[in-house]
Amino acid sequence: MSQKVAVLGTGKIGEALLSGMIRGGWTPADLLVTARRPERAEELRARHGVTPVTNPEAAKTADTLILTVKPQDMGALLDELAPHIPADRLIISGAAGIPTSFYEERLAPGTPVVRVMTNTPALVDEAMSVISAGTHATAEHLAHAEEIFGSVGKTLRVPESQQDACTALSGSGPAYFFYLVEAMTDAGILLGLPRDKAHDLIVQSAIGAAVMLRDSGEHPVKLRENVTSPAGTTINAIRELENHGVRAALIAALEAARDRSRELASGNN
Repeated sequence: MSQKVAVLGTGKIGEALLSGMIRGGWTPADLLVTARRPERAEELRARHGVTPVTNPEAAKTADTLILTVKPQDMGALLDELAPHIPADRLIISGAAGIPTSFYEERLAPGTPVVRVMTNTPALVDEAMSVISAGTHATAEHLAHAEEIFGSVGKTLRVPESQQDACTALSGSGPAYFFYLVEAMTDAGILLGLPRDKAHDLIVQSAIGAAVMLRDSGEHPVKLRENVTSPAGTTINAIRELENHGVRAALIAALEAARDRSRELASGNN
């Protein structure tokens, strides 16, 4: 790859992205990183061969800037970067809830901005990254963002108006599955299984179910019905889930996550 890419505020997700890009063909010498702590920057250099720089140096040097700081820190970062970013730089935002207009208002007129919401399975190259164009971003900019984030999983283009919903579904999504596995593990212990065996049973069931959902082409209702025998164990369990309002609770939870994403966008931290 000939373009220089800088990851600013390189935490776990940022490092996973760097690692995936290197495996995907980027040359470490073309990858720049910034970090709040100097020792963290040196750790990234030693581990990946990338070049630590300051935020202004990244703005002046890189063709693409990937901003991975927390939403509440983004305003201060843009204030630091704005004097140094030419209008032809591509800005990729990885911060939840912040619209592309937030960046466009603070940077040089015409600066292309792409908004991306990825998730923690980027750490194992199974991320779901949702990509939206700002006012000045072209198809080429979107393709470049897809190339970068495609190195750690799948990508999906959506209108920016759908980003808050995607944040609720996939950005926060892994936590819901971890929560479910935690609850099912506790249930397994209650039913008399050792914790490690309950964990192994549930994790492999989750992996198998996910692969079936991905590869079978069947609707999830059909796959569930295939497991649900008349008067059997599964239908009794599902009846209890319905009696306890699990479906309604999930819908309400995702609505709450979407609403919080909108609050972050409005500056309500």
